[in-house]
Amino acid sequence: MKAQGGISYDNAAVASCPKHLLQFAVDQRYDDYTPVDHAVWRFIMRQNSFFLREYAHKVYFQGLLNTGISSERIPRIEEMNDILAKIEWGAVAVDGFIPPAAFMEFQAYKVLVIACDMRQIHHIEYTPAPDIVHEAAGHAPIIVDREYSNYLQRFGEVGAKAMSSKKDFELYQAIRHLSILKERPDADPKEVEEATKLVEHRQKTLGEPSEMALLSRLHWWTVEYGLIGTLENPKIYGAGLLSSIGESVSCLEPAVKKIPYSIDAMNQPFDITTKQPQLFVCRDFQHLKDVLEEFASKMAFMVGGLEGINKAIECNNTATCEYSSRLQVSGVFTEVITDENNSPIYLRTSGKTALAFHDKELEGHGIDYHKEGFGSPVGKWKQTSTSPESLTNDQLHALGIVEGKKAKIEFVSGIVVSGRVEKILRRERVLFDPDWGMYDMAVGERISSVFNGAADKDTYNQVALVPKERTIKVPSDTKRRRLENLYAQVRKIRDSKTGYERLGEIWETQQAEHPEDWLLSMEIFEILDTTDQQPELKAKIEKFLNEKKAKTKDLSTLISWGFRLVEYHKKPEYEAALHASP
Repeated sequence: MKAQGGISYDNAAVASCPKHLLQFAVDQRYDDYTPVDHAVWRFIMRQNSFFLREYAHKVYFQGLLNTGISSERIPRIEEMNDILAKIEWGAVAVDGFIPPAAFMEFQAYKVLVIACDMRQIHHIEYTPAPDIVHEAAGHAPIIVDREYSNYLQRFGEVGAKAMSSKKDFELYQAIRHLSILKERPDADPKEVEEATKLVEHRQKTLGEPSEMALLSRLHWWTVEYGLIGTLENPKIYGAGLLSSIGESVSCLEPAVKKIPYSIDAMNQPFDITTKQPQLFVCRDFQHLKDVLEEFASKMAFMVGGLEGINKAIECNNTATCEYSSRLQVSGVFTEVITDENNSPIYLRTSGKTALAFHDKELEGHGIDYHKEGFGSPVGKWKQTSTSPESLTNDQLHALGIVEGKKAKIEFVSGIVVSGRVEKILRRERVLFDPDWGMYDMAVGERISSVFNGAADKDTYNQVALVPKERTIKVPSDTKRRRLENLYAQVRKIRDSKTGYERLGEIWETQQAEHPEDWLLSMEIFEILDTTDQQPELKAKIEKFLNEKKAKTKDLSTLISWGFRLVEYHKKPEYEAALHASP
């Protein structure tokens, strides 16, 4: 099945996502990737395969094989979906960073979110913006491990429930804006500086971190930047490290502090714009699950009660309070009244509110009907020791609660509700009185769960979180297109194993028109070395690359890595290593 914009929902996991999530999905626009993009992908993936064979978690290379991700070209999302479907996962393309709650909820549905942009050559080592290297080559291979994919899904379930504040969202917007600017080739340094200061300011003024802020840290120090094994000899499994050829090398050096992973990692903030000064090492993937459950046990969706309601009020954002009757009230909570034991006895929302059961909105009780807010008591009734939601029809009648007749209910808290009972509505164990005169009352002994967002997000129409600022595509002028054409010619020669005689002319053109470029020279050097052709041209290119390496600090490491890979390919064990399963 195809959706508008060419987005495929053939994958079962993707097709199961609700519409409030699929609003973030975009078409990958595969044909927009340039020959330069594919060359950057190839360089990164081949470097990773060389270095990470020794230092990545053993499942990584098996995952690359199983997901069909090639080092030669950027993968298509549809191809990945066909393969991910075999492990009951899927993938969608998105535009850069999406809000954390949406990201988490996609994970809960077993869907990888893949930012479809490709990093530019000047960010080949590391990019602060999410890109297809990070998502497809970092996240996807590891989820082949069932224990890890279960952790990822559970993290999504927990994260989707995490209380999030308006300040969290403002920080997310600032980070997204900064990441977009940093990936722009012609970014104004002053604008970048201002955007950086805004991120720093919002981080400093965030106040007490919300559940989502704390969970984001746990996610960062595991899924993105996690190490596994022993402190002395850890292996890499975090996608941020697996996709960063710069940081995957440096992260294992002694200068980067290694800390045993525990729930305390939630107290360690992170900076997306630079390499991390410390990393956390888990024993195994079960260790990750244990820490996550330890954190989840203290969250509002697990504890409910006054603590949960107060978190909802503090977040000043749409949240849901769920009664023990399973009735759910979704809105912006503004007040809770407590009794002498500090137990909640009345809660109130302001603005649009909806009532739901089992995450499905109750008919006639959406945001249009409750547009001014909602308030209702919580607790037991004086007339009976039975929880209100457990009362049978006979018990209700014995208490004088009959449809069409006047009734009076006294709560243990002292709250009294009186009026004519218009209708009693049941949903399994739910007792809900939709209209007592002009008053709607929710029924439940206690608030059992409080979580972020609306219970029924689709009908609540919670769609305002789609980012308005879009990621920036690098403009392609005539000069840039000529460079892309040179890359395309070299790729064709390498793939077809013909036309080697044209490499000299291509290189001379690159030297004359694009002297700042180095990757094309490395690709030509590699072909000449592999085929033992044109030694004079090879020597010229080698000299050019060594001069670049000496003059430009940023390129020194990259060019050294390029030469290292060419040398490695000469060794007899290369072919065996390339095709062997780890």
